[in-house]
Amino acid sequence: MHLPISLFPLNLDRYPTFPQNIDLNYLLFSPCLQLHSAYTCFSLPPTTNLEIPVSYQVTEVDSEFPRRYTPPPPPPPPPPDNLTPTMPLTTTSVFPPASTTGEFIKFAGRRSVVHSTKGIVACTQPLAAKCGIQVLDAGGNCVDAAVAVAAGLNMTEPCSTGIGGDMFCLFYSAKDRKIHALNGSGRSGAKCTPETIRQSLGIPEGATGAIPMDSVHAVSVPGAAAGWCDAVQRFGSGRVNLEQILAPAIELGEKGFPVSEGVAYFWNRSEPQLRRASPNGAEMLKRDPSCLGGVRAPRAGEIMKNPTLASTFRALATSGSAGFYTGRVAEALIKAVTDLGGHLTLDDLAHHLSTGSESVEAISLQFRGFNVSKTLRSEIADPALQKLEPDIGVEVWEHPPNGQGVVALMALGILEELEKAGKIPTFGPADHNTTPYLHAIIEALRIAFADASWFVTDPNVERVPVSELLSRPYLSSRAHELFSPTTAGPLPSHGMPSPAHQSSDTVYFAVSDSEGNAVSFINSNYGGFGTCIIPEGCGFTLQNRAANFSLDASGRHPNMLAPRKRPYHTIIPAAATNLHDGGSLHSVFGVMGGFMQPQGHVQVLLGQLVGGLNPQQALDAPRVCIGAGMPEDGKVISTKVFAEEGMPEETIAGLRQLGHDVEVVTGQARSRFGRGQIIRWTTDPVESDIGVWSAGSDMRGDGAAYPQ
Repeated sequence: MHLPISLFPLNLDRYPTFPQNIDLNYLLFSPCLQLHSAYTCFSLPPTTNLEIPVSYQVTEVDSEFPRRYTPPPPPPPPPPDNLTPTMPLTTTSVFPPASTTGEFIKFAGRRSVVHSTKGIVACTQPLAAKCGIQVLDAGGNCVDAAVAVAAGLNMTEPCSTGIGGDMFCLFYSAKDRKIHALNGSGRSGAKCTPETIRQSLGIPEGATGAIPMDSVHAVSVPGAAAGWCDAVQRFGSGRVNLEQILAPAIELGEKGFPVSEGVAYFWNRSEPQLRRASPNGAEMLKRDPSCLGGVRAPRAGEIMKNPTLASTFRALATSGSAGFYTGRVAEALIKAVTDLGGHLTLDDLAHHLSTGSESVEAISLQFRGFNVSKTLRSEIADPALQKLEPDIGVEVWEHPPNGQGVVALMALGILEELEKAGKIPTFGPADHNTTPYLHAIIEALRIAFADASWFVTDPNVERVPVSELLSRPYLSSRAHELFSPTTAGPLPSHGMPSPAHQSSDTVYFAVSDSEGNAVSFINSNYGGFGTCIIPEGCGFTLQNRAANFSLDASGRHPNMLAPRKRPYHTIIPAAATNLHDGGSLHSVFGVMGGFMQPQGHVQVLLGQLVGGLNPQQALDAPRVCIGAGMPEDGKVISTKVFAEEGMPEETIAGLRQLGHDVEVVTGQARSRFGRGQIIRWTTDPVESDIGVWSAGSDMRGDGAAYPQ
């Protein structure tokens, strides 16, 4: 049954006592009634008597849904004998302080932590999450489901991500209790020398110049397609194939899907560029005979179809990576680029096909600061282990360069060194988002970026001194030299700033499964729809990641453009493991948004470890961002501090007194603070043989966390 009502706009404040997020285990998938709003979706039994306000809609759900999917596979075999039994933290560690305090919401949010003993998908689009849940229900593991989510997000949120971009992932394997990293980023073309690109852009001799974000020369070889295939091949369950994994997204493209609110906003904002970037812009606009050219950007709630992208996915599903890097799709891609004066060739695509995605070693830093050991000791599942004085803390994992994850690790290490030296106090829950707390984080991030902006590049072309940057003596020396507890410092310098620090539109998501595996996955076009260039008949845009290369006329910058080189990358997935038992999973997490990403990682992780916040609260909390999000918004490396609406007024006043140039950001501009996801792993304190996934999802996105 349907109530003839208007879904937009919606004012939840009119109903402050109306229940929110009731039983998300039934979300989208239960054979009962669902109640939807712009920010919530929860289920009620058909017999429930409830007076529904006029801004909600009740829809009867297909009762046959649960019978369409095969049951989950049997539990995995026990771990090898040479592995120490894991003793992860208990579920009470997810809710510090205890959830019995009666506090309803800590920040201006409407979401609760979502739990499951099977799997969870946390992402920015509900329909993309459904793609992943379908694959989990069909017997796939978290990586299989993650690729389904990535494809679903390409359909439903193309303003952020797509198969024309790049991907990275960190996979936690419950079998060997290790973090495995996969670099799915593409390279510049063989003909893309600095001289060729400078000449094509008309940059005068001696001038530094830069590759514009909307230029065809910003297109590097897309790595996502190979990354999806390689992730499934290397880390997948083997119980589902690529055709099954991509089928839900293909159905969305062919049958159409309703567009979410946030996506509609950014789609509309990008419509002019989609129209002018290539002759094929209509492929990614909604048909409307009353509009210019018979197309326009879709509006919130309207149905959008993308059959050409569905066709691209079918080529990938049937032929694997070869279906993208050779044949029809490859030829259309190269034609679109060469018609606009670009220098990529079919040989460049063939090179990526033969090279594939790169398995790399994740980088990490062990974090024990701010009384973390004291906080976590009582949460260790095994009481006997508590008495043995184990090494308590977390090991934070990031993707190595050419990604910028080293920034987050350096900042965390600098904060620890400042605490050891007594230059900052041992922060606790009461200090979260206070002036001293944020001042320390802001300064630590600035110091970290000063080094990373110079050193981070393709490690296969230039050496990146990661171990030196993360060494305790180096972090200590940088902290002592550059930090003042009473004054905002000037911009630290290390060589010349990299052009890499421009904001981006990206999707980060996390997926876990019933076998105890989890994946931290990120996929990006870089800036919005990327270049907005669409290969004919393919339904996706090409990324603008090569805009990150330096064109320094001196040729000294490590991130200097060179043939077949990967640029500095902003997209970074993250994870954390427990130290006390040798590596049980603590969490997979991430915050999308270009230069905001390592800043978001530090803030949401410390929000949990130091601020005593649960995963949802850690994401709901107002954030800060140093530097502008986009070049047109100001300098991307500057002393400017952007503070999100909702940050305490006394904190903002205190930061200004220390000399920080603070600007409060409201409305849609809050997108500069990124959108994050967190999935935690714990065990029940009584039923210790039962593991529990607990997830939070950023309220700044259109999605949520969805249990299997």
